[in-house]
Amino acid sequence: MILFDYGQTLVNEQLFDGVKGTEAVLKYATKNKYNKSAEEVQAYANKLNHELGRFDPEKRHLFQVEVPNYMFTKYLYESQGIEISLSSEEIDNVFWDAAAPGKPTKGIREFLTFLKENQIRTGVISNISYCRNAVDKRINDCIPDNNFEFIIATSEYMYRKPNKHIFELALEKAELQPEDVWYIGDQYQCDIVGASAAGLFPVWYIGAIDMKYEPKEDILTIENWKDLMELLKKLD
Repeated sequence: MILFDYGQTLVNEQLFDGVKGTEAVLKYATKNKYNKSAEEVQAYANKLNHELGRFDPEKRHLFQVEVPNYMFTKYLYESQGIEISLSSEEIDNVFWDAAAPGKPTKGIREFLTFLKENQIRTGVISNISYCRNAVDKRINDCIPDNNFEFIIATSEYMYRKPNKHIFELALEKAELQPEDVWYIGDQYQCDIVGASAAGLFPVWYIGAIDMKYEPKEDILTIENWKDLMELLKKLD
C-alpha cells in the first residue's frame, strides 16, 4: 500500500491568503458587534495561531496535537462579537476555497491510475485542521477518480505527523504491517522522519515543495510522479 500526504503532494495549493478566506466567511455574518473587517479578524487569528505555535514552517513538526478548526473558528468569531450563519463544516469549506484554492499536482492522477491498475492500495494521512468532510470534498473535487480506501484528517484524530500514533492508526485501518507500506509526502520532518520512525518506507516528493529544503542522500527523493512510476515498474 502507498499512503499520501495531502498538501503539496496530492494537491498543490495556491499561496495562503487568510484575509480572502475571512472575507468570504464574513459575507455570512448575521452579527458583527464591533464592525470588524476581514483584515482585523484575520490579524487576531494570526495572533492566536502564533501563541499556539501553529503553522510555523520551522516548528510545525514540534506541534503534534491538532487544533480542529471548529474549535478555533468558534472562539475566533464569538470572541470578536461575530455570529456566522454557517455550520462549522460550511465555514471550513467557504474559508478554505477562498483562502487557498488547489489543483492536482502534475501527473498525480496518472500515477494513481497506475497504482490502481497494478492493485496497489492507496490512502491519505493529512496534517490538517479542516474537518474530515471538507478534506474529502477538496480531494474528491481535485482528484475525482481517486481510489483512496480512507482519508485520515488529523482534525478528527488529535495526533499530527510526525507522531507515530497517526501512522499506527493508518496501519490498523489498512490491516497491514509497517514494512508493507510506503508513505509519500513533501515535509521532511513531518512526513519523512515521521513515517520512517513508524516503520514505513518514506518517499520524499519535492515536485511542489513550498519551502527551502536540504537534499538527503539516504532518502528516496522524487521530483515528478512519472519517475516514481518508472521505478515501481522495475520492482518485483
